[in-house]
Amino acid sequence: MTAKDKKSGQPSGAREKTEKLKGASRPEDEKDLAAALEEANRKLQESEDKVLRLAADFENTKKRLEREREISLKFAEENILKELLPGIDNIERAMDQGRESGGRESLLEGVELTRNGLLATLEKFGVKAIDAAGQPFDPNIHEALAMEETDEMEPNMVLREYQKGYFYKERLLRPAKVIVSKPPGSGA
Repeated sequence: MTAKDKKSGQPSGAREKTEKLKGASRPEDEKDLAAALEEANRKLQESEDKVLRLAADFENTKKRLEREREISLKFAEENILKELLPGIDNIERAMDQGRESGGRESLLEGVELTRNGLLATLEKFGVKAIDAAGQPFDPNIHEALAMEETDEMEPNMVLREYQKGYFYKERLLRPAKVIVSKPPGSGA
């Protein structure tokens, strides 16, 4: 037979369990549980807020990377096009020499057709020549090689173009190298 408690007549271990169960429903314990539940809910809300912020940051980063990728793709051919430009320069120089020396018209015509074809191809891909001669000097698109005195043109105008400049889409690919006018007798 098991040992019984003298007061209740119950087995001795049963009384301890009953007191523990009765103690769990005390008002102080309920306040502790409510506070713990409140704390857990607060931490859960903070965690949810952090997750939402991280998700928003991820979306913003994803959109920024997509914009950068689009810009990168838009200007991906830029280096190739820069490499084509010296060929056009050489053709233009050959045409100038052919005109000056009275060379064969057919050679000049062939070089001219080649240049026109190259320029048409470049235009198809967004490259456009800068029309500099006779225009006001703009340091954003022109590179001044020298200044020359003249009374034929207003000061700070492009007198002659030494090398054509080009735009690639909206971006300056290469500035035009130019001679800029200055008034006669202006010295330096």
